[in-house]
Parts: sequence; C-alpha cells; structure tokens
Amino acid sequence: MLRFREAAVTDADAHALLTAYFAERAAGFPPEQGVYRPTFPAAAQFEPPAGVFLVVEDERGSAIGCGGVRRIAPGPDGRTRYEIKHLWLRPEARGHGEGRRLLAELETRAIGFGADELVLDTNASLEAAGGLYRSSGYVGIDAYNDNPNATNWYGKLVG
Repeated sequence: MLRFREAAVTDADAHALLTAYFAERAAGFPPEQGVYRPTFPAAAQFEPPAGVFLVVEDERGSAIGCGGVRRIAPGPDGRTRYEIKHLWLRPEARGHGEGRRLLAELETRAIGFGADELVLDTNASLEAAGGLYRSSGYVGIDAYNDNPNATNWYGKLVG
C-alpha cells in the first residue's frame, strides 16, 4: 500500500526524486524540441494552503515517487486554479495504477485547498502520462504558461 508523505521540495527524498525525474526527462526529451530545461520548484509554492508536495513511499517506506500541486493565477473565467506538477514514479513502480492513485491524491488535496479548476502541462512524448490525464477527465486547453518543455496543456473543472 502506498503512503503519501507531505514534504518540503528541499527534503532529501523529494530533492533526490526530482533530480531523478529531471534526469529521466532530459535523457528522453525529443531532440527536435531542443534541450530539456529543468526548474526545481520554489518551496513556498508547495506549502499549504498555496499547495503541497508529496513523496510517495512504498510498503517498505522507500521513496518511489513524487508530485505536487500549487495555486496559480486564476484562469480567464476567474476560477480558483491549481496546477499539478512533477508527477513522477520510479520506473519499477509504474504500470500498477500507482500514478493514477497519486494523481487522485493531488486532486483531493487541491480541492481541499479550494480549487475550482486543475491544470497541468506535459510533453506529447510522454504518451502514458497523456493517457492517464485524459482517462482521468482532463481535456486539452490553451497554453496557460510558457513552459519550454511542454507541448500539451490539460484542464479539469472540479468545483
């Protein structure tokens, strides 16, 4: 059974997971899109009630993944908007529905903070991630940020 532990993005486990995530993305980033540009998140953006960062632990207490949610500027319709960020699991933890569980936990946390809308960005090369988001009710939306690593933007109304 997975456990979700709130952590600062500067926590040793969180930092190690983010470093592994960024390394994997850089290694698999489509060369025609340039160079992957990682940005470590600012800690204050992931502290309640602005947001939260979670470290995912397996039944042995090993850190196997992470993800965060943070409040961002309202959308064009003025809805309270939270963004899902850095949802990632170690390769050995994938394929068993744990990513879906992590996404659902992040959504629950955002709704608890007052989210009316959830948004996220991703890259088309991450086909499994895109499939997860679409099957979880996210739909394509216009770009809401200028993330140089993103090619696809998704949103979901929750409030």
